Amino acid sequence: MTTRTLKIALLQQSFSNNKQENLLNCITNIRNAASQGARIILLPELHCTQYFCQTENVDNFDLAEPIPGPTSDALSALAAELKIVIVSSLFERRSAGLYHNTVAVLDTDGSLAGIYRKMHIPDDPGYHEKFYFTPGDLGFHPIETSLARLGVMICWDQWFPEAARLMTLSGADLLLYPTAIGWDANDDKSEKQRQLDAWQTIQRGHAIANGIPVVSCNRFGYEASPAVDNTGIDFWGSSFIAGPQGELLAEAPCDEGTLLIADLDLKHSEQVRRVWPYLRDRRIDAYQDITLRFRDHD
Repeated sequence: MTTRTLKIALLQQSFSNNKQENLLNCITNIRNAASQGARIILLPELHCTQYFCQTENVDNFDLAEPIPGPTSDALSALAAELKIVIVSSLFERRSAGLYHNTVAVLDTDGSLAGIYRKMHIPDDPGYHEKFYFTPGDLGFHPIETSLARLGVMICWDQWFPEAARLMTLSGADLLLYPTAIGWDANDDKSEKQRQLDAWQTIQRGHAIANGIPVVSCNRFGYEASPAVDNTGIDFWGSSFIAGPQGELLAEAPCDEGTLLIADLDLKHSEQVRRVWPYLRDRRIDAYQDITLRFRDHD
């Protein structure tokens, strides 16, 4: 079987409260990745700012911008110049009082190939996303680019196997997850390790169950919370690229900025699926109850 190799890069970064500075750092790192041959470049979740969802503050809605808008326009021009695909996670202002956590995918000609709006919205201590983000309304559909069909989802989406499956069934060539996840300082070392292991394991499981590469790009570094009773979040980095059998192709450390690059052979997914034909053997005639919230029983 012939190969179809695609070089992909993940930009694991930390972020300040200076939006313009963050964008310029992203642009510098994108140029660096492109100079090393990367054709698709994935940035972390909400890469324009620090993670503002640690508290509920209406002033933070001023951070949102339309798509197309200033950030997507700047990255669009860069994508066209470097002839690459950029996957950018933005705080979208759709209308007054209507905001989303949205990925914009800029194609190699600078065009907006498509957007994905985060479907699963968490509401946990330090992660008050339901206050800011309206749940996505575009479903789980890959974004077609000149290089590949990208199954883009965002952070909390990465814990749901149904989402990964639906992207796969719609023809995604790979799954991409921009992410902002980290530890609570009050958790002990063993609990932190369990959380990190679970985070990587569930996503590698999506690769295995669907015979498809998975790439996950997290931010790193400590970000203090504005709330006096909150210790902030230590984002755990650990971005990674996994092949269609869940094998780790590249992995970043937990505590430093990293340009993570790997070659993906997209044709290899077909070979894997011939050996492990999960899609063939799915019992779609027996899965009706998957749409229930819960099946009550005695």
